Amino acid sequence: MENDNFIDYVKIFFRSGNGGAGSAHLLRTAHDPKAGPDGGDGGRVPLGTIVKDAETDEFIGEILEDGQEFVVLPGGRGGQGNVHFKTATRQTPRFAQPGEPGQEGWFILELKVLADIGLVGFPNAGKSTLISSLSNARPKIADYPFTTLKPNLGMVAYRDFQSFVIADIPGIIEGASEGKGIGLRFLRHIERNAALLFLVPCISENIKKEYQILLNELKAYNEELMDKKRVLAITKCDLMPEEELKKIEKKVPKDIPVIFISAHAQKNLTQLKDKLWEILH
Repeated sequence: MENDNFIDYVKIFFRSGNGGAGSAHLLRTAHDPKAGPDGGDGGRVPLGTIVKDAETDEFIGEILEDGQEFVVLPGGRGGQGNVHFKTATRQTPRFAQPGEPGQEGWFILELKVLADIGLVGFPNAGKSTLISSLSNARPKIADYPFTTLKPNLGMVAYRDFQSFVIADIPGIIEGASEGKGIGLRFLRHIERNAALLFLVPCISENIKKEYQILLNELKAYNEELMDKKRVLAITKCDLMPEEELKKIEKKVPKDIPVIFISAHAQKNLTQLKDKLWEILH
């Protein structure tokens, strides 16, 4: 995932193969120079896989399991050889069927990152710092918007040699569901996450409002995302005195589990992993 050539969306022109022409072959042997037609049938083309039709946006299929296959464009059927046209009155037919033509068209291949937990937050909410603290992922971290330009996946080690996968999705901004910023490009990755971890910095002017904006963007993109389990982490708590954090505790949303953390100071990260594991299982 750290490769700069990460590609999660590509448009490709497909053309299925033509069916092989049937063979118009007449069998001749030493014992029977006129043994009759034995032409074989034409062959089919290899299978393909795709997600959507580029012109109609029609969903075609998706690969979710190893070894799963489906046909995007069925190839033309092979033509029958002349052996099929032999009759009592036509012993040596000298013709065969041509293969049916193949099909072609533009299709879209689209990747949706598979992860247990998806990180949701505005740019600079501390997502990259958190995933680098919790897992083996090493995303680029800097103090400016959209540091993360591609999803990062990290494997989080948990108790008793268990683990789960966390995905750092590039920052969402207000209006992302309408195509603003770069959020729209990556919102689809959140669809495959089992649960969502919302991140809002403790230094935010209005934590409730920021969380609600994030929630609204997800709902506007796909209302089914509201069915996913959620946890809210108040980040960067090393930047604020404890007495101030206690005041903030009274202002956080009440309809979601809330944990105050600091990836930099390693504050409450174990508790966070416990909570995430709990909602996953």
